[in-house]
Amino acid sequence: MALGNKNAVQECLDTYGGLVWSLARRMSLNSEETEDAVQEIFIDIWKNAGRFDETQSSETTFVAMIARRRLIDRLRKDNRQPFIDSLDDILDEPENGDQSIQVYVEAKEAAEAMKELRPEQRKILHLSIVQGFSHQEIADALNMPLGTVKTHARRGLIQVRENLGLGNSEGRLRHE
Repeated sequence: MALGNKNAVQECLDTYGGLVWSLARRMSLNSEETEDAVQEIFIDIWKNAGRFDETQSSETTFVAMIARRRLIDRLRKDNRQPFIDSLDDILDEPENGDQSIQVYVEAKEAAEAMKELRPEQRKILHLSIVQGFSHQEIADALNMPLGTVKTHARRGLIQVRENLGLGNSEGRLRHE
């Protein structure tokens, strides 16, 4: 695509259209906004195609990150609250009040519990919980089988619960 190949542009649209549409739909208020966002994202992908480095990330990750940045820019422009980039953003400043302090403490404990996870579990839970990606989107972005992503997510959640002292919840997770 970076070389101006028209077939590459169509292939990109065919391959990543569903992913981009899914991300845009989650962060848009209506279908017109979603369509506009998708068009802007693919223009950005086309403009930035020359920056893609396959040694740094997969094509899916490259596309997803451009989409995410563009969507956050649109939300900021409209003065709407973008998705939180990380758990650390939640933890910066607790608001006044007992409930806010309790939420702050629990978020801090959860962040500490996640630091103890294996890297792949931590990354998958971060993409799922904080960034809102589906298991399928994570599998596509990380070039992992869907079953592997689900296993890492499940085992990671079990480990976080154990790290928080909530006991082994394996039986509860199976039935939820």
